[in-house]
Amino acid sequence: MRRVVVERVVPKSMLGRLALLLFVAVLSSHVLALTLMFEAHDLMGLGPPPPPAYSHREAGGSAPQDIEAEAFQGPTAELNPEGAPPPRRHGPAGLRPQIFHAGLVVDIGVRLLALMLAAWVGARWLSKPIDRLASAARELGQNIERPPLPEDGTTECREASRVFNQMQARIRQQLEERDRFVAAVSHDLRTPLTRLRLRAESLQSADDRRQFGRDIVEMDEMITATLDHLRGVADPEPLVWLDVKALVDSLADDQQACGHWVPVHGRAGPLRVQASALRRCLGNLLGNAIRYGGQAEVFLWDTGEEVGIEVRDHGPGLPEAELERVMAPFYRVEGSRNRHHGGVGLGLSIARDIAQRHQGSLQLRNASGGGLSAVVVLPRLAPPS
Repeated sequence: MRRVVVERVVPKSMLGRLALLLFVAVLSSHVLALTLMFEAHDLMGLGPPPPPAYSHREAGGSAPQDIEAEAFQGPTAELNPEGAPPPRRHGPAGLRPQIFHAGLVVDIGVRLLALMLAAWVGARWLSKPIDRLASAARELGQNIERPPLPEDGTTECREASRVFNQMQARIRQQLEERDRFVAAVSHDLRTPLTRLRLRAESLQSADDRRQFGRDIVEMDEMITATLDHLRGVADPEPLVWLDVKALVDSLADDQQACGHWVPVHGRAGPLRVQASALRRCLGNLLGNAIRYGGQAEVFLWDTGEEVGIEVRDHGPGLPEAELERVMAPFYRVEGSRNRHHGGVGLGLSIARDIAQRHQGSLQLRNASGGGLSAVVVLPRLAPPS
C-alpha cells in the first residue's frame, strides 16, 4: 500500500523527478536555515527584536521629530547631557550586526549544502538506470541469451528497457536465421562435393585428378571451418579449469608428430576456459605460423591476473596496414593466395572470437627479430578452487 502511494505521488518522468527533488531541497534548506537562525538568536538570550513604541508625549501632540526619536530610542529612552541617545538595553553594543552576519553565513551555508546534497542524490538517482542499461549492453556482447531487462522505473527507463529487449530479441533471431541458413548451405554443398570427388577419381590423367582433388579439399576445408565457427558461436561449451601449459605441450607434440618442431618457453597456471575452443584458437595460430613462417615457437607467462600465450614464427611478417585486416573473416593478403599456402581466411578470425569470448584479446605484431607474433592474453577471472 505504501509503495502504491509513493508511485502515485512521485512523477513518472526523469524531468519531473528531478524538479520534485530540487523543490524539496530548496524548501527544506529554507526551513532548516530559518530554524537555525532562530535557535541561535534564542541561545544568545536576545529575545525577539522589540517593536517600535512612543513616549508619554504622544498624547500631547509631540513633534514628528520627537516621535521619531522616541520610536528609535524605545519607550524609556532619555537623552544624556551631551544630547546622544543612551546605549540599547536589549543586547550588548555591536552584537546585533555580528549576529546578523553570522546568521547570513549560516543561511547561505545550509542552503548550499542542501543543494549540493540534492544534486548528488539526484545524479545517483538518475544515473542508476543508465548504469543498469550500460551493464546489460556489456553483458549482451558476451552472452546474447542473457535475461531481458525489467521494464520498470521512470517513463524514459521503461521505454529504453523495452527498446533494448526488442533489439536483443531481433539480434537473437537474426543470428539463429544466419546459423540455420549457413549450416543448410554448407550441408547441401557436401553432396555435390562427394559427387565431384568420385568423378575426379575416374579421370584418366593423374595431373587432372590431383588438381581436382586439391580444389575439392580446399572447398571441404572452407565448409568445415565455417561449420566449426558457427558451432562455436551458437553452442558455446561450459567453462572448466584447464592447465594451459599442458594444453600447449599437447599441441606442440601434435605438430612434432607431423614433422614440425615447436619449442615451448615459460610456464602458466590453470585457467577457467572453454577447453575445446581454446585448443582450436591456439591450434589455428600454430597452424598459421607453420604454414606461413615454416617454424613456430610458443612463449608463456603468468602475472597472476592474466595469462599470456605468444605464438611466434620466423616468416616475412606482415605490413603494418594488414595486421588488423587479416583477422577479418575470409580475408587473406595477396601473397597468401597461392597453392602452397592455401587456407580459407577463417583461422585468425575464429581465434580472435574465441579470445574475446573469454574476455581476452588477440593481437598481431611483427617481431623485432623478424617474423610475426600472435599474442593471446586471457584474464584470470577467479582463483582456482
